[in-house]
Amino acid sequence: MNTTKRKWALTLALVLACAAWFAEADPAEAAQGDVYPLGTCLVSGEKLGSMGAPEIFEHGGREIRLCCAGCKDAFEANADKYLKQLDEAVVKQQKPYYPLDTCIVMGTKLGSRGEPVDYVYRNRLVRFCCSGCMEAFEDEPEQYLAKLDEAVIAKQKASYPLDTCVVMGGKLGPESVDYVSGNRLVRFCCRGCIDAFRKDPLTYLGKLDEAAGSTKSGKSAP
Repeated sequence: MNTTKRKWALTLALVLACAAWFAEADPAEAAQGDVYPLGTCLVSGEKLGSMGAPEIFEHGGREIRLCCAGCKDAFEANADKYLKQLDEAVVKQQKPYYPLDTCIVMGTKLGSRGEPVDYVYRNRLVRFCCSGCMEAFEDEPEQYLAKLDEAVIAKQKASYPLDTCVVMGGKLGPESVDYVSGNRLVRFCCRGCIDAFRKDPLTYLGKLDEAAGSTKSGKSAP
């Protein structure tokens, strides 16, 4: 097979694979909010995957992942405790990537009305100038999350460390998808790759971190 035919064959394979993922994607899953952002179980502290497939379920509109089914009863018996731990971890993890220094609702400078409010909505950090804005956000979260997504993309796209899809490895082009998870921009060759990302987000975010580290050290990103 000559070089041109080989390129066409690889391109066709990527298209077919993405189409298959897209066909299997569950639209309801994408509407649940951000994926569970930690690599460890909230209850036991064990690494996810160390005891077999993680126990994945929804609690209050949020995705939770535990190391095993046995931890689910303990979580539900003291959910407020574990959700507080999760919120603290989300704020610490996502704040460095947060794209705005203004309130997503009022547009006022964060800190201009006292200590900003760090709020975790479905595993996503959202920052407000005051608690009153948090209530306004709850009335129309989709509207404000769309604004936040736009801000993330605008701030992070120019320095995005990969020119290939983090899932399939295909070259990013005009039809590429800009997706936001945990206030981070993740770019895919097609929407079909979103489902694959959501199933194993830490693996793909790890690839993104590795590429960003290579870029900062002066090496070429893969």
